[in-house]
Amino acid sequence: MSLTNVPSSERLHIGFFGMRNAGKSSLVNAVTGQALSLVSDVKGTTTDPVKKAMELLPLGPVVIIDTPGLDDEGQLGEMRAARARQTLETVNIAVLVVDGEQGMRGEDRALLALVKARKLPHIVCHSKCDLLSTRAPLAENELYVSAATGEGVHALKESLGRLTGSMQKERLIVADLLSPGDLALLVVPVDEAAPKGRLILPQQQTLRELLDHHMTAVVCQDTEVGATLSLLAVKPKLVITDSQAFGRVSADVPEDIPLTSFSILMARYKGSLETQLRGAAALARLRDGEKVLIAEGCTHHRQCNDIGSVKLPRWIEGYTGKKLTFAFCSGGEFPEDLSAFALVVHCGGCMLTEQAMKLRVGRARDACVPVVNYGVAIALMHGVLERSIAMLPGAAQMLNGEA
Repeated sequence: MSLTNVPSSERLHIGFFGMRNAGKSSLVNAVTGQALSLVSDVKGTTTDPVKKAMELLPLGPVVIIDTPGLDDEGQLGEMRAARARQTLETVNIAVLVVDGEQGMRGEDRALLALVKARKLPHIVCHSKCDLLSTRAPLAENELYVSAATGEGVHALKESLGRLTGSMQKERLIVADLLSPGDLALLVVPVDEAAPKGRLILPQQQTLRELLDHHMTAVVCQDTEVGATLSLLAVKPKLVITDSQAFGRVSADVPEDIPLTSFSILMARYKGSLETQLRGAAALARLRDGEKVLIAEGCTHHRQCNDIGSVKLPRWIEGYTGKKLTFAFCSGGEFPEDLSAFALVVHCGGCMLTEQAMKLRVGRARDACVPVVNYGVAIALMHGVLERSIAMLPGAAQMLNGEA
């Protein structure tokens, strides 16, 4: 990802949902001004969610998602509908497209009830309004639209703009912990898992945020922490490390310098730190034969010493002294039913929207399954958890269940 682009996970995700032939794809094309989705009279033309990251006035950087019809039929059709329901968990705003000629049907009402149950901001669009001879009064968040004539498309954009405006809030990864002029040391291992010629997303975002807030950042590898500290005229106000280097880095950073990890900061940034801190205690309660889910929000080629599939299982079994069973998921996949697991260990979620990350954590909480962040788990297993959260407001109280 280029440093000049807004990451997909930081863009507002707007999904278009509805039944087959309701006019979702035509409306998406009208809103974006592009032939983003295939359009035909054949039911089920959209077979997979179609995503487009773009600048959409007056909204700014967004991801527009067109989805398959939720009433698709047959074994393959149900798989397509399942993809659409999965997408519903990742969006910030849902646009429900109702076939204006058919009116609100039972399936549409069920979809609307699901959206409301999830407290998801939404707009209901009654499509094909140019074909209607009469029009019934609509609720406040409902619109008549026509992709063919363009009627209602501008009003839909304006409605989306009002929704996004009410949702926008400043979220900071680290800048609220420091002051302008402060120095932070970023520890970035360069090993077989590091992307060629690039920094991973949390490192990019943290570095940019520090620069935006007039702070100074020094970057080094985990093997060079001691040497880098000796070169500095002043002590860093904070050291931020890749979580898997916690053991080495904590030994090299003096106790009077605060230390945390990118993963822990991401848990805080995504709004799930409290739940994940409280989930840390479950590591010590694991018993022989229990099942642990290790979940990542991104997909990548797994290396021979991969953090998720190799290092974490080894560290967890070493820490607990138990023989455990591990399952793995990545990208958009995340089990609906978590009841088989004794613990979920989740990555920082940098590739997931805040909405998607909160839904995953909430699903684990609803199933009474503890969930812990990679960075929190690794800090605990290396004996530096309290130190790694000491600088985070209220984190110590969260860890002890006092918040």
